[in-house]
Amino acid sequence: MKSFLNVEDLGPLAQALEEARQLKQDRFRFDQLGRNKTLLMVFFNNSLRTRLSTQKAAMNLGMNVIVLDVNAGAWKLETERGVIMDGDKSEHLLEAIPVMGSYCDLIGIRSFAGLTDRDYDYAETVFQQFVRYSGRPVFAMETATVHPLQAFADLITIEEHKENQRPKVVLTWAPHPRSLPQAVPNSFAQWMMAADVDFVITHPEGYELDPAFTRGARIEYDQRKAFEGADFVYAKNWSCPGVTRPDDYGKILHDYHTMMHWTVDAEHMSWTRDAHFMHCLPVRRGMIVTDDVIEGPRSLVIPEAANREISATVVIKRMLESL
Repeated sequence: MKSFLNVEDLGPLAQALEEARQLKQDRFRFDQLGRNKTLLMVFFNNSLRTRLSTQKAAMNLGMNVIVLDVNAGAWKLETERGVIMDGDKSEHLLEAIPVMGSYCDLIGIRSFAGLTDRDYDYAETVFQQFVRYSGRPVFAMETATVHPLQAFADLITIEEHKENQRPKVVLTWAPHPRSLPQAVPNSFAQWMMAADVDFVITHPEGYELDPAFTRGARIEYDQRKAFEGADFVYAKNWSCPGVTRPDDYGKILHDYHTMMHWTVDAEHMSWTRDAHFMHCLPVRRGMIVTDDVIEGPRSLVIPEAANREISATVVIKRMLESL
């Protein structure tokens, strides 16, 4: 596996889930696989779970780890081609990338969407430059459009906690005071469509995700109807993806004060089949979800976060095996 961005990069999901189950039982089974190998983790954006879980996964496999926070202690990097670099950016990514590649064996990239230029974001410009110029296998630790390590961990969590063979999984939009990217919902939708679940997406009109990630999914604008019979509820905010409203890409379409009826609370969960609650974290309490739901016995946010270590271990293991 030379790069990891989308669900199809992982191969058959059943095999990946079985590998995850086995690795969770013995996390250090392959601790010699990464001996004398180095992972470089490059962060263009803040991180808590991704940084800790991915570093732990690499250590499970015996790797050395270098962490580069581009915004703290590194030169400011220019990512656009053809510009006159007369501003505050001292180094171009096209020189920085091959230099980074010379110091490591694998590279993990975390780079968010700018939410101003949809074509630039959805072309995965930054990630693809690393794939092209680093000379190393590259995996996504969240990019402009996807967060596959999170979605893989979400699927592992659902497999561990499902109470019927084909559970109903609902991805619900929820209000937020800031414009957020579509990476988490895009990947969650993509991975659920590849899994054996009954998958429904619910959101207000105008927030339709890109069909490249949701093709075949049921879209339900009535949140209550979507929640009926749900076994898992995954709450997440995202800004306008620009599918049906291109000029509104990256924008919040409504004042969030008027959308608080989308916040997942006890009443919402009562519409379900005693569903588990899920969220990728960090979460704004009182906006996305109420305290009683996220702290309740059916909340999976902590096991879900813990499984980030497992999803990353599977991915890094497979990349090491391809060297």
